[in-house]
This record gives sequence, C-alpha cells and structure tokens, in this order.
Amino acid sequence: MSGYQSPLATRYATAAMVENFGDLRRVRLWRDLWIALAREEKALGLPISDAQIDALVAHRDEIDLARVAELEAQVRHDVMAHVRHYGERVGPEAEKIIHLGATSCYVADNAELVVVRDGLELLMDRLVTVIEQLAGFARVHRGLPTLAYTHYQPAQLTTVGKRACLWAQDLAMDLESLHALRQRLPFRGVKGTTGTQASFLALFDGDHDKVRALDRRVAAAFGFSGSVPVSGQTYPRKIDTWVLSALADLSASAAKLASDVRLLAHEREVEEPFGKQQIGSSAMAYKRNPMRSERVCSLARFVLSLASSPPQTHANQWFERTLDDSANRRLVITEAFLATDAILNLLADVTAGLVVYPAVIRANLDHELPFMATENVIMAGVRGGESRQDLHERVRVHSHEAVRRMKEEGAANDLLARMKADERLGPFVNDQTLDPAAYVGRAPQQVDEFLAEVIEPLLQQHAERRGRFRPRVKV
Repeated sequence: MSGYQSPLATRYATAAMVENFGDLRRVRLWRDLWIALAREEKALGLPISDAQIDALVAHRDEIDLARVAELEAQVRHDVMAHVRHYGERVGPEAEKIIHLGATSCYVADNAELVVVRDGLELLMDRLVTVIEQLAGFARVHRGLPTLAYTHYQPAQLTTVGKRACLWAQDLAMDLESLHALRQRLPFRGVKGTTGTQASFLALFDGDHDKVRALDRRVAAAFGFSGSVPVSGQTYPRKIDTWVLSALADLSASAAKLASDVRLLAHEREVEEPFGKQQIGSSAMAYKRNPMRSERVCSLARFVLSLASSPPQTHANQWFERTLDDSANRRLVITEAFLATDAILNLLADVTAGLVVYPAVIRANLDHELPFMATENVIMAGVRGGESRQDLHERVRVHSHEAVRRMKEEGAANDLLARMKADERLGPFVNDQTLDPAAYVGRAPQQVDEFLAEVIEPLLQQHAERRGRFRPRVKV
C-alpha cells in the first residue's frame, strides 16, 4: 500500500467484521435512520408525503464518498456533509425532510449502537464455533492422563480433556457475558440536541405522547426493545465501558488458552495445526513455532490496552457532552472489535486442528510419575502392616538421591527401581502403582459432567449459531 492501512482490516480481522465497521455500512445506516425518522414522523401526523419518503428510499444507496469529502472540507462537519450529499441525490422536495428535528448524534450514536450490536453477534458466532470444537476435543481426550502444573512445576495428574474444559469454561462465561450485553444494549433513540426532545416537542405542537411514541417506534424499527431512558446529546458513554470490558475479558480468556498451547508446544505434547508448506523460521528450518497462538496473545494484549480508554472518556464527558470523545471512540471501539474478531478467527483455526502426541505425554509423565506414586506406595504399605514413618523415611532418602542424579548427572528418574529394590517398599510397588489413570481423580467424569451440564445447554441456547462460522486465517 502506498499509504498506511490498519493491519487489523487488511491482515487479521474477517471480512464480515471489517464490513460491519466500514464507512459504507455507517453511511447506509445513517440514511436508514433518516428514512425511519421520516416514516415515523409521517405516521404520527407530520406533513411528510409518500413521495418524499420514496425519494429517500430510491436514492439510499447512491453514495459518493469523494463528494462527501469535498462537502466536509467546506462545512467542517461530517454529518452535515452527508445531509447535503443525500439532499443532492434526492432532490429539493425530499431534502426538506432529511434530519428533521434531529441532532448529529441521532445518526452517529444510533448507528454506532447498531454496529456494536451486530459486532457482538458476529463475535458470538465465532465463539460458539470455538467452544463447540473445544468440547469435541475434550470429549475425545477425556481420559488421557497428562501432567498438571502449578507454578509451572509438575503437580498431580489431570487429563488432556479436563484441561480443555478449563479453556472452554472461560469462553463459555464470555459467551454468556456477550449475550447478556447484547440483550442489555439500548438504542439512543430520538432525543434531540441535549436529550430533552425539545425540537420534536415543537414539531408535534407539544404532544408529549407522540414524541414518546416516535422514540419507541424508531428504536423498534432497528430491532431494539427500547432506548436509554434519558440522555444528553449522546448515549451514555458508560455503555462503551461495558462493551470494551466484555471484549477485554474475552481476549484475556483467549490469551490464557493460547499461552497454554504455546507451553504445551514447548513440551511437544500438544500443538496448533502446522501447514505442510508452513515455514517456522527463515533461518531454522526445523522450527514449528506456535505462531497462531502467539498472534492471539499479541492481539489480546492490544485489546486489553484499549479497555482502559472508555472509562476515561466516560469520566471526562462534561455535562451533556463534549467532543473530545469522538476521535478516541472512532479508534478504540472499531479496533477493539476488529482485534477481538481476529483473535476468535485464530482460535477457531487452532481449536479445529489441535494435535496431541500421546507418546510424548506419556514419556513426560513417566519422568515424574514415580514421585506422584510415592504416597500411594506408602498408603499400601501401611495397609500391609508397615510403619508409615519408616516407609516415609525410605521414600525420602530414595527420592532425594534420584533427584540428585537427575540434576547433577542428567540421569533418568530411577525412583521406581529404587523403591522396588527396597525390602520394605518393594512389595507395594506394582502395575497399579505405575498406572497413570490411578492418579487423575475424577477428571474424566468432570469432563462428562461439564459437557453435559454446562456446554451442551449453552450450545443449545445458541443453536442457530452452530456451523455459522468457519475460520478464515491469513497466515
């Protein structure tokens, strides 16, 4: 490109989300808002003709952004530039009713809320795909024992499927949050210059009921159950804090999942899909870098940084409004949605093709299993009549010697062999002692219960979204 364009639009986000936040989408929404306003004003008794409305509808898609730029350079006002351009297209009679009684935020803010609502819908489509794929992965690997980690140190065992449920649970909570936000999101409605509806009250000769009806009817025309009860010139900027907070929460969940995949890739236990012709490094041909997961973490960090901006904008809105919100919101809201969309596109790709290496998992597990087994050996010995304290001391001595050789000599873990050779411990070291499934607790059952009781009902609630999205990743 000869000039800068956001890589979120050109490289990372999906075409659907880019289009949702594009200039043409906003202009069409502005025109739809002017059409809806005129229709409902006519229905409530204002002297607006069918011919005037028909002209607005007929020329709705005749948009020349270059002409708008010329007009904006003259009037220094983006909304009025669009009003004048639309007026040039529809003719002098229809031009008279464009923007009748409205303020700039009637189109700007209401359109923003429509775009945000539709952006949330797109994100939920992507999120359902990711959750569904994780559920399938968890079901397949519900009982595959693997090392669990606390402090990134080996801990008691879990299963590969159970770990996937931890990821899915975070994302399920995020889906619930997005859905609740979508249901909660209001329209700004028809409120006038400072939110008092004075201009509309004048148009309707002081008829308060008609002004209230106009507000409700326009909101319903755009699929909103209602508008904000009161407003200044803008919708409350607090709403933007809800939106960015939800996107940041989702991004954090995605980064947690992606970070775990990166760590597992280092252990060679689980890795993201890697294309047959994919190159991991320009210098080191053998490398299989987890680049998708790394990109998720990178974009998530960006969204988290954006989430601090809306509360500051909200805090600094003076009285009924100031314009210092405008430039900030143009950047923050759009970029946050595009980045979150890119994150979920990547996650959908990753979770569709996670590769598991059971042999490596077992080898890594066997390296640590003897330490895990010591308590079971001691308990079996006690049941066999041995002294717990004596067995504990023997295990302590053997364990420390095994660890010393592992650290100082790079030797394999020989603790099991040492315990087998011990006259007191040996009788209690058997095949069951070496079975990893004996150390995973209820992890397989927890997978079954979680999928049946949480994930399936949630996916059923969003059944219309299943299969709606497929990842389209640009490497």
